[in-house]
Amino acid sequence: MLRPEQMSKVSVTGSKAVMNEVVETAHGLNLLHVTEYDGSWEGFEPGDPVEGAEESSERLVTVRSLESILDVDSEDAGPTRIVTDDAIEAELEEIRTRVNDLDDRRGDLRQEIRDIEDQIESIDPFVDLGIDLDLLWGYDTLQVAVGEGDRDAIERAIVDAEDLRSHEIFAGEDVLGIFASPTSDADPDALTDALVSADFSSYEIPQVDGTPSEYKKELEHEKQQLESELSTVENELESEKVEAAGFLLAAEEKLSIDVQKTEAPLSFATTENAFIAEGWIPSERYTEFKGAIKDEVGEHVEIEELERATFSKDGTDHVREDVPAGGAGGVESPAAADGGAADADARADGGSTVVMADDEPPTVQDNPGAVRPFELLVQAVNRPSYYEFDPTVILFLTFPAFFGFMIGDLGYGLIYTGIGYYLYTNFQDRPAFRSMGGVTIAAGLFTVLFGILYGEVFGLHLIATYLWEGLIGLSHAPIEKGLSPAGIDWARGWLVVSVLVGIFHLNVAWIFGFFEDLELHDLQHAVYENASWILMMNGLWVWVFSDALRSVAPEFLYTTFSSEGVLPLGFNGFPAMELFTIPGVGPFTLPLLIFLVGLVLLAYGEPIEAVEFLNVLVNVLSYTRLAAVLLAKAGMAFTVNLLFFGVFATESAEGAEWHFGLGHMPHVGDTYHGHEVTEILFGGLVHGDAATILIGLVVLLFGHLLVLALGVTSAGLQAVRLEYVEFFNKFFEGGGREYEPFGYDRRFTTED
Repeated sequence: MLRPEQMSKVSVTGSKAVMNEVVETAHGLNLLHVTEYDGSWEGFEPGDPVEGAEESSERLVTVRSLESILDVDSEDAGPTRIVTDDAIEAELEEIRTRVNDLDDRRGDLRQEIRDIEDQIESIDPFVDLGIDLDLLWGYDTLQVAVGEGDRDAIERAIVDAEDLRSHEIFAGEDVLGIFASPTSDADPDALTDALVSADFSSYEIPQVDGTPSEYKKELEHEKQQLESELSTVENELESEKVEAAGFLLAAEEKLSIDVQKTEAPLSFATTENAFIAEGWIPSERYTEFKGAIKDEVGEHVEIEELERATFSKDGTDHVREDVPAGGAGGVESPAAADGGAADADARADGGSTVVMADDEPPTVQDNPGAVRPFELLVQAVNRPSYYEFDPTVILFLTFPAFFGFMIGDLGYGLIYTGIGYYLYTNFQDRPAFRSMGGVTIAAGLFTVLFGILYGEVFGLHLIATYLWEGLIGLSHAPIEKGLSPAGIDWARGWLVVSVLVGIFHLNVAWIFGFFEDLELHDLQHAVYENASWILMMNGLWVWVFSDALRSVAPEFLYTTFSSEGVLPLGFNGFPAMELFTIPGVGPFTLPLLIFLVGLVLLAYGEPIEAVEFLNVLVNVLSYTRLAAVLLAKAGMAFTVNLLFFGVFATESAEGAEWHFGLGHMPHVGDTYHGHEVTEILFGGLVHGDAATILIGLVVLLFGHLLVLALGVTSAGLQAVRLEYVEFFNKFFEGGGREYEPFGYDRRFTTED
């Protein structure tokens, strides 16, 4: 789980006479992540596509175009089917002709409808004006303009115009119709020129007869006819989709497979008579890969495992098979590991260690089913490098726990779990949504678990009352959030717990980093870059939790886990472990010595990082956001319930206890569970009149929905931040290549 699946680099060398059979077999196995030949060997060229590649590519483009036109998706597939080249040739052209004709007609109709809509919009001002359209055009001795503007300014502009003798203006609600008589020698655009100075916005006058209202009705009727025709065309396209979707999806899959196979030689190194292909496969499946190809083509091909990649970047512990060089006269193979000279023809029987390119192995994250959804969170940062630890399993163990701890409510947890289940089960063909559903389920289940331990459901202490106190007989739930004055020690205690969680989490991160550097480099690097930080952090925090600081540190650091504390584990702090006393400064203790040893190691090995030595304090304190969000979310839920149910206080030995008025709201002086009610914090909307109750229900519903949503944006984001910023930064770089094997996972076609 912590390492990706081990990969082996293999070489397949053979005669071109069997290349197609090798391609066919390798494609069916869906195992080989092909290494692209870069053309660096003398005498070797990238292979040529197999005959028919161009035709398959053109057909594939046609199929995808038709799928786009018909809006076909995977849900339209229907049962799997066998699709042959003859079937594609016979049916595809018929479907293309019908669909393209319908699509062209649909496009024309849509354009005509848009044109009609533009005309309808343009006729509205003339409807407002109310003058017959045939009275607005066709004059020899009148000039007409219709538009909008300031009437007084228009009047002045026309009167001042020397080329206009008389005029008359007709007005609608917003539109003006202007008729002007020009002089005998006036310009044909005299009225238009005069209106320029009046800031007049003119409309183009339709060259039609009749009233504007009648013309608009004609346009609307024409639009209805076009829309009806468009609906018919779209129904015909929908019928084509129903009939052709399954065939098109199957044809696309078949053609995609054909294109993959026919274009595969482009990645090979070839000569006139032979080919060499290289790539990566999971090591445990090398025998299966070799056996399948040997069974197909026999001794006409040689398959070698060139390298079994271990987890070391410098390659010093890679396993390479030392196969004698082949070729006449002892000439080195063109693909020798050192990049030696090229033979004119690669040997069909193999006999050489071929290294086409010094490429990194792809990363196949090797996680069990329950952990696999959390790969999405890791890949959101970067895909793990083949040579580093995969932190997915740590996210699986910590992210849901962080989230559940911060929300800790049975009601919210059940909703989160339900949302996750919906995403996980309803998006089978969308891996990202499915993975997010798995993550949400895990987060929801931990929220349920902590909600039971806190004794809360939607912020109400019903589980504490009926389960922990009623059924089991405890005085309170096993753990509390600590909102009331009586539970303040719990709130302080969660700060201590958050710090300890941070110390543990960061120790794991630097331990990962230690072993990575030990494998990738040497012990020295591992000590300087990781062990130094481990010593510094643990030394500092043991010192903080020791008696050396008891006189100045907050008391709750030592009492939270004491026998009388809220989490009674019997821990009262570490002893001082004093080594000697520095006059004027104070005692020098063993934890401080450990811290200084770590600092010296860091300064010696990585001097530039020594200036960040306080990160061992800051990074750990960053985890107190767990307690902060816990109290913030609890406070929000408490406020929502306070507004609806009301809250009253009773006095106990530990301080004031707050209770919701679920049944009724008592008065000050009443007795509740043996304690006197001392204060009413809020009377509660539910205890008012009908209108107040209605308002309260709205507050209750939307308030809890808000808390539910903010649980994702606060608890979720803060948990992710701790993983990405605090944890990943200590050892994780990413940059791995995705494993993309040569092959195809059939969904719509079958060969049986």
